[in-house]
Amino acid sequence: PIYRWRPQAEVFAEINAWWKGNQAVGRTSVLNAYSLGKAQRLLAGVDASLGPIFVHGAAARMLPLFAAAGVKLPQTEAVNSETIHAAKGRGLVIAPSSVAGTPWLQQFGDVSTAFASGWMQIRSMRRRQGLDRGFVLSDHADWNGLVSAIRATGAERVLVTHGYTGPMVRWLRENGWAADVLATRFEGEPGEEKDEAGSGA
Repeated sequence: PIYRWRPQAEVFAEINAWWKGNQAVGRTSVLNAYSLGKAQRLLAGVDASLGPIFVHGAAARMLPLFAAAGVKLPQTEAVNSETIHAAKGRGLVIAPSSVAGTPWLQQFGDVSTAFASGWMQIRSMRRRQGLDRGFVLSDHADWNGLVSAIRATGAERVLVTHGYTGPMVRWLRENGWAADVLATRFEGEPGEEKDEAGSGA
């Protein structure tokens, strides 16, 4: 239930304000995101008129595929000494969190770091990663979206899998559904998933 998403426009307004705020004090903005999907969603949503945008190679490799599919994304800068020097304190860098502390990131100089993910709904996650900001932006359905989808099916029995299954199963049972956890394990995964709502899966 804690995962309830705000309108996407509000989140992007916050990202743009953070970027502008960093520019005002001469810091480059580094926004961590997953390389496939989230990075491109950020490119599509930020205000590209604010300054130059750099994309880590892991995400940049995907951009031609999006272009071929007709997805319009803003122009990004190549990462080299000349472009980085010109963009220091003004640019936005979109990169996976694995770049933290690496020479690749250090070349951008003084930075402010953030992460765009549904996980940022949990404040301790942001603190644990030593981030300056966390932006709650998920590619998954939130609690209300899941409940709405379940209601729309008309199903009387619901099997819940993946993630925090216990709270959803418990809520469904309390609200009249026959619900259980459907355990999904992949080869090499240890143990059996337990149903926190009270039954084994």
